[in-house]
Amino acid sequence: MITKILIANRGEIACRVIKTAKKLGIATVAVYSDADANALHVKMADEAVHIGPSPSNQSYIVIEKILDAIKQTGADAVHPGYGFLSENAAFAEALDKAGVIFIGPPVGAIQAMGDKITSKKLAAEAGVSTVPGHMGLIADADEAVKIAGEIGYPVMIKASAGGGGKGMRIAWNEAEAREGFQSSKNEAMNSFGDDRIFIEKFVTEPRHIEIQVLGDKHGTVLYLGERECSIQRRNQKVIEEAPSPFLDEATRKAMGEQAVALSKAVGYHSAGTVEFIVDGNRNFYFLEMNTRLQVEHPVTELITGLDLVEQMIRVAAGEELAFAQDDVVLNGWAIESRLYAEDPYRNFLPSIGRLTRYRPPVEGVAASGTLVRNDTGVFEGGEISMYYDPMVAKLCTWGPDRLTAIDAMSAALDGFEVEGIGHNLPFLSTVMQHPRFRSGKITTAFIAEEFPEGFTGVEPTAADAKVLAAIAALVHQKRERRAAQISGAMGNHARKVGRDWVVMLGRKNYPLVVSDEATAVMFGEGDVFPISGDWNPGETLGKFIIGGQAINIKIDLKGPSIRLRWRGMEVIAHVRSLRVAQLAALMPEKLPPDTSKMLLCPMPGVVTGIAVAEGETVEAGQPLATVEAMKMENILKAERKGVVKKLVATAGQSLAVDELIMEFE
Repeated sequence: MITKILIANRGEIACRVIKTAKKLGIATVAVYSDADANALHVKMADEAVHIGPSPSNQSYIVIEKILDAIKQTGADAVHPGYGFLSENAAFAEALDKAGVIFIGPPVGAIQAMGDKITSKKLAAEAGVSTVPGHMGLIADADEAVKIAGEIGYPVMIKASAGGGGKGMRIAWNEAEAREGFQSSKNEAMNSFGDDRIFIEKFVTEPRHIEIQVLGDKHGTVLYLGERECSIQRRNQKVIEEAPSPFLDEATRKAMGEQAVALSKAVGYHSAGTVEFIVDGNRNFYFLEMNTRLQVEHPVTELITGLDLVEQMIRVAAGEELAFAQDDVVLNGWAIESRLYAEDPYRNFLPSIGRLTRYRPPVEGVAASGTLVRNDTGVFEGGEISMYYDPMVAKLCTWGPDRLTAIDAMSAALDGFEVEGIGHNLPFLSTVMQHPRFRSGKITTAFIAEEFPEGFTGVEPTAADAKVLAAIAALVHQKRERRAAQISGAMGNHARKVGRDWVVMLGRKNYPLVVSDEATAVMFGEGDVFPISGDWNPGETLGKFIIGGQAINIKIDLKGPSIRLRWRGMEVIAHVRSLRVAQLAALMPEKLPPDTSKMLLCPMPGVVTGIAVAEGETVEAGQPLATVEAMKMENILKAERKGVVKKLVATAGQSLAVDELIMEFE
């Protein structure tokens, strides 16, 4: 059996592998860059080796540095996680030459399937249906435009060595094909050290469904059901689930058998994923095979009861699979939400900084029978760096059926506290409540179609607004009573706390009365909300029961105001006496500063290019500058016609959020 595993990765996947290795009694080695010196995976491992500067192309994807760490520690096996070197055939070959076990597939399979062009050719030869496209490499933007026109728009421009949404662009016309080709090449080189690009037809209204396969070194390959990965933004998965709400048993079996046939054709062993695009009639087409563990593997584990990392380790050690295809039973439903360090209110731009608060929901089986799991690689007080993928954690829930699992996820997201960085928790909560998502009628265009103007938060309904007003009133009442107790006054001199208040949410006022026992809130219209809760001043998460409904809500006291966040809603509540509310209505509104003639950096990142000059007239939609952050290239474009007055930032300069790049006349 394997005795010591070096994890050639970082973050949550490194922590995930360490957990299973410890369960099996196997020692672990972490590797880390300058930015990760205090990372969680470093603290969890038995040993840790420093491998270089923060940029991944100077540390995590430098094969020689990983090999040196192996020699230093005597590790006899390497788990590559996902990304970085996980699908690098040269890395697997180097390990083989060094006599080190690679916990992954054979080199031949990596070479065949890791290259998206070769994999499509092999899939076609194996009888697997594939998406129309150009299977050869593309030399330059002119050739990309020519090929895209021949295939027919829209097309998908993809990095041959890509994954995780990196190096991918959808082009709907010639201009987007030309621009997307160069951006894809740049991202591919930065992320994978390989800038080869290919183009295929983009199937409209698709579902992204993938099959998990698992094989041993003795010729057995099984499929472990499917995962629905259609909730994506910019080709990056956001929410996954298993099984798919769309597949029937016949389609599941057909897709699984094709995935197994393809795997056997390349002599595959270990865990892998065959990805398909599925249309509305359940016709499916091969996209690619990922010869590694997928980010979303936990949902498969939750419905099969299998530990995929353990299976990978046992396969790498030469063991046969201990079960057959008929033993694979899908039980219940699992949902995964990816918590990203990105600001949904700023078009999901990356966010960096220190986690001043990081309190995940309690893991394990709840009294209701549902289950919560959180795979993470961070901790409170840790820092989110600009150098790596923005994923902070993968929150998973399991339930006996889909809606139960979704409701469990909603509750878990409500109870997940993250402060110090921008994050997508509000957006994830919103999706869980969205009628279309709950119905299962989703495609990869879900986010683009349902949030065409981006995410601006959720406006409370009339009923939700009253719930929030009631909570704000109770919080205020408790805070006032605490202050009265602290004052120490007694008898006739004791400070009296009123019962009549006006709660202001946005521009609307809600006159109400809090009962003497603070067990009910009565609105002026006659509505009565029975309410109870264990919140006390100073706590940032309140748990209430209002009208029989259990609510977890985040509470921040900002001077006299109360910030409430719940299920994608965020409101600032002001609780005032009747007289103060009358006076507040007379106060003038403070207007924000005018930044309409400025291009501000929307995220922390490095300016990689300025596309205009001072005095130049620009048109709406014209590229102005390029900013790279978290391995993604972001092209900033003009919102309208104008003249560049002054260039402030230069290429190579690191900028913070809202730093000035250029001014317009």
